[in-house]
Amino acid sequence: MEIAENAALVVVDVQKGFDEAGFWGPRNNPEADDNIASLIDVWQATGRPVVFVRHDSRKPESPLRTGYVGNGFKEYVERRRGKGVGGAELLVTKTVNSAFYGTPDLDAWLKGEGISQFVVAGIQTNMCVETTARMGGNLGYDVVVAYDATHTFDLEGPFGWRRSADEVAQASAVSLHGGGFARVVATKEVVDAAG
Repeated sequence: MEIAENAALVVVDVQKGFDEAGFWGPRNNPEADDNIASLIDVWQATGRPVVFVRHDSRKPESPLRTGYVGNGFKEYVERRRGKGVGGAELLVTKTVNSAFYGTPDLDAWLKGEGISQFVVAGIQTNMCVETTARMGGNLGYDVVVAYDATHTFDLEGPFGWRRSADEVAQASAVSLHGGGFARVVATKEVVDAAG
């Protein structure tokens, strides 16, 4: 695997509100946070650009709503913001699943910086991570998803179908990778290639 010298890391919605298990239900991949932190560390140490994405929910009951403590980034992310060695850093805020429909315009920023490859990590695997990866693929970017640097929650869909967080995450990875939107890989592969 090759990671470009100017590849961006897009860290999606790593917010305190996702720790409220009573709202979200059972989650998968307890190692996700450590893996996300390791990606940020490598990106910052190598001077690559990092994009921090925050979901500002408009739903009054959401733990991610603006003005609520859950809207803030998790502590390990907040501690790392602004610590890169010469690499650009961007904060994108959004109210929908895709970081490409946020402020400022992520596509315009990536193109302005001459970036054609990005790595996605964050929360939730099958929601904002997947939607951002899909749109990036549609827009022509070389998208890499660090699968074990994401996590999600159990989910109920139509017809009473219920899937565990692991099942939902795996289905997301299969759709992204099998559908050609992104390469879905392990964090270690990305860290080794970028380091």
